[in-house]
Amino acid sequence: MPDGHTIILRSDYTRMQAHRLIEQAPQGAVLNIRAARRTVDQNALMWALLSEISRAKPEGRTLTPDVWKSLFLHALDHSQRFEMALDGKGMVPVGFRSSRLSKEQFSALIDTIHEYAARHGIVLSDELAA
Repeated sequence: MPDGHTIILRSDYTRMQAHRLIEQAPQGAVLNIRAARRTVDQNALMWALLSEISRAKPEGRTLTPDVWKSLFLHALDHSQRFEMALDGKGMVPVGFRSSRLSKEQFSALIDTIHEYAARHGIVLSDELAA
Protein backbone atom coordinates (compact mmCIF):
# COMPACT_ATOMS: atom_id res chain seq x y z
CA MET A 1 0.00 0.00 0.00
CA PRO A 2 1.59 3.32 -1.07
CA ASP A 3 2.08 6.10 1.48
CA GLY A 4 0.19 9.39 1.58
CA HIS A 5 -3.40 9.14 0.37
CA THR A 6 -5.61 12.21 0.39
CA ILE A 7 -9.29 11.87 -0.40
CA ILE A 8 -11.84 14.67 -0.45
CA LEU A 9 -15.21 13.27 0.61
CA ARG A 10 -17.39 14.68 -2.19
CA SER A 11 -19.52 11.70 -3.08
CA ASP A 12 -20.55 8.19 -2.09
CA TYR A 13 -17.81 6.90 -4.40
CA THR A 14 -15.01 8.80 -2.63
CA ARG A 15 -16.38 7.66 0.75
CA MET A 16 -16.23 4.08 -0.56
CA GLN A 17 -12.60 4.64 -1.62
CA ALA A 18 -11.79 5.95 1.86
CA HIS A 19 -13.39 2.89 3.48
CA ARG A 20 -11.40 0.59 1.20
CA LEU A 21 -8.13 2.34 2.11
CA ILE A 22 -8.94 2.07 5.82
CA GLU A 23 -9.61 -1.67 5.44
CA GLN A 24 -6.25 -2.12 3.64
CA ALA A 25 -4.27 0.08 6.04
CA PRO A 26 -1.55 -1.69 8.01
CA GLN A 27 -1.65 -1.84 11.81
CA GLY A 28 -0.33 1.44 13.23
CA ALA A 29 -1.30 3.54 10.20
CA VAL A 30 -2.40 7.10 10.97
CA LEU A 31 -5.72 8.53 9.80
CA ASN A 32 -6.22 12.29 9.72
CA ILE A 33 -9.71 13.66 9.03
CA ARG A 34 -10.16 17.44 9.02
CA ALA A 35 -12.46 20.06 7.62
CA ALA A 36 -11.50 21.44 4.22
CA ARG A 37 -9.06 24.33 4.40
CA ARG A 38 -9.60 27.75 2.89
CA THR A 39 -9.83 28.02 -0.87
CA VAL A 40 -7.44 29.81 -3.19
CA ASP A 41 -10.24 32.28 -4.01
CA GLN A 42 -10.84 33.00 -0.32
CA ASN A 43 -7.12 33.61 0.18
CA ALA A 44 -6.92 35.96 -2.82
CA LEU A 45 -9.98 37.88 -1.59
CA MET A 46 -8.50 38.21 1.90
CA TRP A 47 -5.25 39.74 0.58
CA ALA A 48 -7.15 42.12 -1.71
CA LEU A 49 -9.33 43.29 1.20
CA LEU A 50 -6.36 43.64 3.55
CA SER A 51 -4.50 45.68 0.92
CA GLU A 52 -7.50 48.01 0.49
CA ILE A 53 -7.77 48.54 4.24
CA SER A 54 -4.03 49.17 4.43
CA ARG A 55 -4.28 51.83 1.69
CA ALA A 56 -7.30 53.46 3.39
CA LYS A 57 -5.29 54.01 6.61
CA PRO A 58 -8.32 53.96 8.94
CA GLU A 59 -7.84 56.04 12.09
CA GLY A 60 -4.47 57.12 10.64
CA ARG A 61 -3.06 53.61 11.06
CA THR A 62 -0.36 52.97 8.45
CA LEU A 63 -0.03 49.21 8.69
CA THR A 64 0.95 46.56 6.16
CA PRO A 65 -1.59 43.99 4.98
CA ASP A 66 0.33 41.36 7.01
CA VAL A 67 -0.16 43.35 10.20
CA TRP A 68 -3.84 43.90 9.43
CA LYS A 69 -4.21 40.13 8.94
CA SER A 70 -2.73 39.51 12.40
CA LEU A 71 -5.12 42.06 13.91
CA PHE A 72 -8.17 40.46 12.30
CA LEU A 73 -7.04 36.96 13.30
CA HIS A 74 -6.65 38.23 16.86
CA ALA A 75 -10.19 39.68 16.71
CA LEU A 76 -11.43 36.13 16.02
CA ASP A 77 -9.40 34.67 18.92
CA HIS A 78 -6.80 33.18 16.57
CA SER A 79 -4.07 35.00 18.44
CA GLN A 80 -0.42 34.78 17.60
CA ARG A 81 2.62 34.85 19.81
CA PHE A 82 5.34 37.39 19.26
CA GLU A 83 9.07 36.86 19.73
CA MET A 84 11.92 39.35 19.71
CA ALA A 85 13.64 39.59 16.30
CA LEU A 86 17.11 38.05 16.01
CA ASP A 87 18.69 41.50 15.81
CA GLY A 88 16.70 42.64 18.86
CA LYS A 89 14.89 45.29 16.78
CA GLY A 90 11.18 44.63 16.97
CA MET A 91 8.86 41.71 17.40
CA VAL A 92 8.03 38.91 14.95
CA PRO A 93 4.68 37.06 14.89
CA VAL A 94 5.01 33.30 15.27
CA GLY A 95 2.51 30.52 15.65
CA PHE A 96 -0.93 30.63 14.12
CA ARG A 97 -1.25 30.83 10.32
CA SER A 98 -4.36 31.63 8.31
CA SER A 99 -3.61 28.71 5.97
CA ARG A 100 -4.74 26.43 8.80
CA LEU A 101 -8.21 27.94 8.89
CA SER A 102 -11.16 25.90 7.66
CA LYS A 103 -13.40 27.35 4.95
CA GLU A 104 -15.93 28.37 7.62
CA GLN A 105 -13.27 30.03 9.80
CA PHE A 106 -11.89 31.82 6.75
CA SER A 107 -15.39 33.06 5.88
CA ALA A 108 -15.66 34.45 9.41
CA LEU A 109 -12.32 36.22 8.90
CA ILE A 110 -13.52 37.81 5.66
CA ASP A 111 -16.81 38.81 7.34
CA THR A 112 -14.82 40.47 10.15
CA ILE A 113 -12.76 42.41 7.60
CA HIS A 114 -15.98 43.57 5.88
CA GLU A 115 -17.54 44.59 9.20
CA TYR A 116 -14.46 46.60 10.17
CA ALA A 117 -14.37 48.32 6.78
CA ALA A 118 -18.06 49.22 7.03
CA ARG A 119 -17.59 50.65 10.54
CA HIS A 120 -14.76 52.83 9.27
CA GLY A 121 -16.42 53.97 6.04
CA ILE A 122 -14.11 51.97 3.77
CA VAL A 123 -15.87 50.79 0.59
CA LEU A 124 -14.20 47.61 -0.57
CA SER A 125 -14.01 46.75 -4.27
CA ASP A 126 -15.71 43.35 -3.88
CA GLU A 127 -18.73 45.20 -2.45
CA LEU A 128 -18.89 47.45 -5.52
CA ALA A 129 -19.24 44.40 -7.77
CA ALA A 130 -22.10 42.95 -5.69
